[in-house]
Amino acid sequence: MDRISALRNIEDALSDFESGADELRETQRRVLTVLQTYATEFETERDLFAYRAYGDERAEGIVVVAESAEDARGRVIELLGDEAVEFHVENISK
Repeated sequence: MDRISALRNIEDALSDFESGADELRETQRRVLTVLQTYATEFETERDLFAYRAYGDERAEGIVVVAESAEDARGRVIELLGDEAVEFHVENISK
């Protein structure tokens, strides 16, 4: 899914919420699904990939975009502000 498609799908979800066709929980589910799809199908002209963190509960599930697993690990540590957290990252890009 490209960025424009993702934005259109999120806009559709918000429109349905605003019109009363969907309630908040359904809107959240739709937006989350769009973001998860976008992250796993992430493509760019640069050598960037989506990585997901696994391990310590503070890091579990964090997804970052980086050039390498090492860079991704550094981004997660930076986000958490804690170098002692134990986790690993896996490339989730297709």
